[in-house]
Amino acid sequence: MNLLFGWLFLTTFFHNENSNANLFGSNFTTKEYYFSIKSIFQTNYADTAIIMDKVTLDDSAILISDKFSFTEGPTADSHGNIFFTDQPNDQIWEYDVEGKLTLFMEKTGRSNGMNFDKKGNIMACADENNQLWSISPKKEISVLVNNYEGQTFNGPNDVWVNPASGGLYFTDPYYKRDYWKKDHVHMEDERLYFLPKNAKGAIIADGELTKPNGIVGTPDGKFLYVADIGADKTFIYKINKDGTLRDKKFFVEQGSDGMTIDNVGNVYLTGKGVTIYNSNGRMIQKIPINEDWTGNICFGGIDKNILFVTASKSIYIMHMKVKGAY
Repeated sequence: MNLLFGWLFLTTFFHNENSNANLFGSNFTTKEYYFSIKSIFQTNYADTAIIMDKVTLDDSAILISDKFSFTEGPTADSHGNIFFTDQPNDQIWEYDVEGKLTLFMEKTGRSNGMNFDKKGNIMACADENNQLWSISPKKEISVLVNNYEGQTFNGPNDVWVNPASGGLYFTDPYYKRDYWKKDHVHMEDERLYFLPKNAKGAIIADGELTKPNGIVGTPDGKFLYVADIGADKTFIYKINKDGTLRDKKFFVEQGSDGMTIDNVGNVYLTGKGVTIYNSNGRMIQKIPINEDWTGNICFGGIDKNILFVTASKSIYIMHMKVKGAY
């Protein structure tokens, strides 16, 4: 309780213009959200200890279904409905706000990581042919990009849409797929790319990563987290107005398959269960998942307070004290 009181005191002191600030509600301001993130870029990395140490309401993850082959790519629409992939079966499924599970689409290009844009289109890493797709609510497909300067991508893996600019960031590690008809000539470098809004070609955002994988950015479009699963590290960048990146900083000594963030700035990494770090990089909670691998994660539900986890053949949920950042 003392930590909570201290947090409320600090936010009231520094942001007294917002007298209705709510710790877990929609009135949580952008300034408050980034109060501790800014410390990452300062010389002093001391932990302010202003966030609660446990963010889950449930004692353990709740199994929803284990009928899939390998689940991935969860993302929530503006209503809180969650869409995810069963990549080996080339399907996208929907888990709606009422808890109903339905097949949304087949022949998805073996979609992996996904993210919604503001218009309700799903940006999908379709690595069957190593492309980045846009899937409309009517399931109309547009190929956004399929190569870098004539070279076939290794296999786009995860994607984040910057809500401020509409530009896309996606990771392109190499994982040989058994559903490829033949192994394509892949690039030696495994990179992070940026695709500006309405652009026809991607640019290299960071070419100095070992095997980039999970990716997520902040709601104001100013910061980007990227997990280098090959180096077992996660980094944070500042995003310039033109979409390029600067001030790359080490965040934590852990890579991740998928990532998400909540409305108090905590970062969620996956792999062996879910590990939650506060915005200064201190681990605050570990959530075990009873599966061989935890692939990806997002927030959803009507109030955005349901943590949705894709793990091997299964999907799980947890009820949270916090809400998703989006």
